[in-house]
Amino acid sequence: MAVTRSGKVRAAALVTGAGLLLTACGGAKVGEVQTGASSAASGAGSCGTVNLAINPWVGYEANAAVIAHVAEKQLGCKVVKKDLKEEVAWQGFATGEVDAVVENWAHDDLKKKYIDEQKVAVNAGPTGNKGIIGWYVAPWMAEKYPDITDWKNLNKYASLFKTSESDGKGQLLDGDPSFVTNDGALVKNLKLDYKVVYAGSETALITAFRQSEKQQKPVLGYFYEPQWFLSELRLVKVNLPAWTEGCDADAEKVACDYPPYELDKIVSKKFAESGSPAYTLVKNFTWTNDDQNLVAKYIAEEKMKPEEAAAKWVADNPDKVKAWLPSS
Repeated sequence: MAVTRSGKVRAAALVTGAGLLLTACGGAKVGEVQTGASSAASGAGSCGTVNLAINPWVGYEANAAVIAHVAEKQLGCKVVKKDLKEEVAWQGFATGEVDAVVENWAHDDLKKKYIDEQKVAVNAGPTGNKGIIGWYVAPWMAEKYPDITDWKNLNKYASLFKTSESDGKGQLLDGDPSFVTNDGALVKNLKLDYKVVYAGSETALITAFRQSEKQQKPVLGYFYEPQWFLSELRLVKVNLPAWTEGCDADAEKVACDYPPYELDKIVSKKFAESGSPAYTLVKNFTWTNDDQNLVAKYIAEEKMKPEEAAAKWVADNPDKVKAWLPSS
């Protein structure tokens, strides 16, 4: 998520040092030479190896799983998945060790650096997913305290959200600490009697909201769409001051809601120019929030392996998949 919504959305921690090792599936690291490291090294028209960054939320994993399944089973590619935080993944475009990021949440700062200035990456078009980020409460809270969905009333309810970690203030629960959000600035600039506390992960956020509804325990937390969990529990969004163009331009002064986002895909320039059919697949890949939520639910709730979840969805949606494939 973002320091500013027009800039970093699900940004990872800042990275320094040229020798930093970036962990990945199978022990791969940015900066470490791998055999067949880039699909761009393949001959035109062949597929070769495709390096997919895997950012740490299940919706992204769903996108990547389906793309990888189609690339391997229908295009004969070798897909290497690399578990990398968002900002870290973009560093791989310059080295050729990351070919594609398949769910990007804005990151205007990174687009400027890697697309406009360094010219090592290009935009590969929308995923079809519509992204929404904000503050949410469980349905029982919105029913019992109907005015809690207006941010102006949050201080009235701050005492409900006190925890041992919130220093006598109301707790605003965020997710993975690597998701750098606007929430600290929002609390300060809206003069809210709250403290941001990190749950630690997407899974921990889901658990907190699930317990909130089951036990009628007050929780105010950061959440987002697309997200499969919303099909299980329809969280209710708190209305922050309406977003307008430029209202989040200064990270320190932001006092407005998060805007809606059209999620997109970013690929290395070498990959885009390689002639690989995998690039055509990534470029053509689009689906809906409902599609992603279904595959994500298979993975997160039904405990299917990503490969199994992707195989099931692909088998059930042959026409959608056909539209992504290179023309014969």
